[in-house]
Amino acid sequence: MPALDITGVSKTYGEIHALEDVSLRVEDREYVCIIGPSGCGKSTLIRCISGIEQPSQGEIYVDGKSVKRTLIEDRQIGYVFQDIALFPHLTVRDNLAYGLVVRRTPTKETRTVTNEMLGLINLRDRSRSYPNELSGGAQQKVAVGRAIATGAHLFLLDEPLGALDAIVRAELRYELRKLASDLGLTVIHVTHDQEEALSIADRVVIMKSGRIIEVGSPAEIYHNPKTLFTANFVGEANLLEGRVANVENGLCTVDLGGHLLNLPIHRFKVGERVVIMIRPESVELTPQAEKGWIGTVKQVTFLGSLNRYVIDVGRINIISEVSTKEHSTGFGVGESVSLLLKEDSVTMFQYPEEGLEKEVALE
Repeated sequence: MPALDITGVSKTYGEIHALEDVSLRVEDREYVCIIGPSGCGKSTLIRCISGIEQPSQGEIYVDGKSVKRTLIEDRQIGYVFQDIALFPHLTVRDNLAYGLVVRRTPTKETRTVTNEMLGLINLRDRSRSYPNELSGGAQQKVAVGRAIATGAHLFLLDEPLGALDAIVRAELRYELRKLASDLGLTVIHVTHDQEEALSIADRVVIMKSGRIIEVGSPAEIYHNPKTLFTANFVGEANLLEGRVANVENGLCTVDLGGHLLNLPIHRFKVGERVVIMIRPESVELTPQAEKGWIGTVKQVTFLGSLNRYVIDVGRINIISEVSTKEHSTGFGVGESVSLLLKEDSVTMFQYPEEGLEKEVALE
């Protein structure tokens, strides 16, 4: 079964650096999602793994063997694109069998494998249908099944659900993940959909400007990001600039524009500029009272299960998301409220040398 090692891979196109010194290990049977801004190098990386592109520098190993001089067709790697590239003149069954037929697999084996694939993707009753008679989701299932039928155990998925409607995309991502687990596949899944990545990945890779910025479990990436870029890019976050006012008795007191916050963080010094990150769901709102910070509701957005509030707290705007079940009536624009920041949900960073805006910029 394949483990994948990417070591110091760079890719240049003239003066454009699409990838710069990328290193990553993907374990056998691991499901890894790669996310990042448009143009960050996600697709270039998996094109290099597949052999469609050749790295300018670095090595790629599958099961400990370099694939630098291995032809695309000999790499035993399944590749599924965003564009659903089925043959329109072939039925579902024939599309699934295509790779096996090209490899001159015996007819009996081809029939057996194709029948298995039809069962796995739940399309037995559509085996004689043509692609234009299927929904987008069903077509993508066929594309995935065709790749699996070739016998590959390492799969590269390049925005495989990007062309589908939101509801279909949500359903199919869980089917993909289950299929990968059931068959023991190793998968690298490139997506622009953060929710998709967080919901199905064993690990998430964050890329920016051709580099890997951070790698971690979905929970680590969301709740305890190691970089300000990740904190800002993944989900929604309040990033508040401040300065350490005091460090005493195991607490770090941060001055956020005149508002003080005591945090159980020890590695910062008095006077140091910092940025704190807190997710909107960790900002509690109550009717105005003496405790917490007092603010004024500037904006209310209904999000179904949540109300999203923008609160003006002096010179700071803070975003809070509150369950509509808990606060069915909600708060109105102009209403005064109290804010309580859950201190155990705060992550603190040193203020970046080049400034916060440049640090979190998408390019």
